[in-house]
Amino acid sequence: MSYSVEKIKSMIKSGKTAIGIELGSTRIKTVLIGEDYYPIASGSYDWENSYINNIWTYSIEEIWEGLQGSYRSLAENVKEKYDTVIETVGSIGISAMMHGYMVFDKNDKLLTPFRTWRNNITGEASEKLTYLFNYPIPQRWSIAHLYQAILNDEEHVPQITFMTTLAGYIHWKLTGQKVLGVGEASGMFPIDLKTKNYDKKMIDMFNQLISHKNYPWKLEDVLPGVLLAGQQAGTLTPEGAKLLDTSGNLKPGIPFCPPEGDAGTGMVATNSIAVRTGNVSAGTSVFAMIVLEKELSKAYSEIDLVTTPDGNLVAMVHSNNCTSDYDAWIALFGEACKALGMEIPKPKLYDTLLGMALKGDPDCGGLLSYGYISGEHITNFEEGRPLFVRSSNSNFNLANFMRVNLFTALGALRTGLNILFEKENVKVDVIRGHGGFFKTRDVGLKIMAAATTVPVSVLETAGEGGAWGIALLASYMANKAEGESLADFLNKIFEGKSGATVEPDPTDVKGFDEFMKRYTQGLEIERAAVKYLK
Repeated sequence: MSYSVEKIKSMIKSGKTAIGIELGSTRIKTVLIGEDYYPIASGSYDWENSYINNIWTYSIEEIWEGLQGSYRSLAENVKEKYDTVIETVGSIGISAMMHGYMVFDKNDKLLTPFRTWRNNITGEASEKLTYLFNYPIPQRWSIAHLYQAILNDEEHVPQITFMTTLAGYIHWKLTGQKVLGVGEASGMFPIDLKTKNYDKKMIDMFNQLISHKNYPWKLEDVLPGVLLAGQQAGTLTPEGAKLLDTSGNLKPGIPFCPPEGDAGTGMVATNSIAVRTGNVSAGTSVFAMIVLEKELSKAYSEIDLVTTPDGNLVAMVHSNNCTSDYDAWIALFGEACKALGMEIPKPKLYDTLLGMALKGDPDCGGLLSYGYISGEHITNFEEGRPLFVRSSNSNFNLANFMRVNLFTALGALRTGLNILFEKENVKVDVIRGHGGFFKTRDVGLKIMAAATTVPVSVLETAGEGGAWGIALLASYMANKAEGESLADFLNKIFEGKSGATVEPDPTDVKGFDEFMKRYTQGLEIERAAVKYLK
């Protein structure tokens, strides 16, 4: 539905809108959606994590500077397009990269720098908790970070009064509420599917495990509360309004939906929260979410079990590395062009070079690459070294070079998906893609279909991403009909927005299978690089 400028202006003035904000790894995006639930304005702020004292982190100052910058960018976009000011909206939602570790003391002081999902430093804790619970506890999960800090005898642990994620932290500061949406909470600690809350039996097991430490807290005291999609999670406080909108135009009292992680908002933004649907978010990292028909037969360290924002079981395969390494190669080719006196626009550079991948040999001509900027838990790496290697008789040309960079971006993901498809016989009808990997759409779809062996579609709205997803969750809370499920609400919005779908090409699938044999065998080369290249 397209509205006139005057109609949109009236919507904004009367607050018949919703705001979604998502803090991704490299960009903080803010979207404003109208009465038809589609974006009418947006803003963004670019940022980057830092590696300080062997920890991937963002400082508190960077978090607020980025959040305020992204909101300011939205406000400027609204002023420019509609000559009006945002004073209120119908609802707001906060989303951010999942997992990680933020702990606070009784004075609300952050006790240790924010440890992001990117840190592979909790191997011992992850392994011990997975064994204790007989349930997969990935290294990125908050409980793994907490237990590792306990195993390390870190000084801050006895002082903890609250533990949360980045989304939970921002939501708390804007509303005063220490809560999370169930999807985000399921990346902190396992969820009991019957109660849609933390698994009480496992909480008791954890408390027993650490009882000899005599900490002044129990786990249930420091975890955020759990809410389902559709429930209200507080309102914008006067202090929160000033924190979010430094201009002072935004008024307090706006209701908030439960804060969610980028995995949950990706599911919503691609309308893949129903059983046998899946979505894959491919950017700095890549993760696939498959909504399961039944529980898995056993725990796998490569597979996370999380939930949809309305509490259904999801298998998540998460790889830390995806596009960063080939972004660096494309930037290098851009430098080469510039040195030769050619200024090529970035979109053309990407589309041309990535397009070459479709002209390469199905198996990349024997080339091998690892885009491990950071560690990769699926293949058991605590650190990474980006690596390109070939034998003397490989078919080394630009098409194969670009193809191997795209293939390897999905190598760890495929390792995890093989477990679901081959060992657990999980069935998926379609995977919906979103993220930077699909910007050159035909290439992204074709390569992803080869890697996943499942039909892959990109919705017309895929570019809107998780910020739109959390805005939809905020709208669902504010506007749902009596008894209307999240799936029914989303189906109305997505009707007729199917977008392009690509079936897996048998030749490409066979080529990817060949590449995966090489990828798996070559992991020892990557291990040697980590060991000897300090």
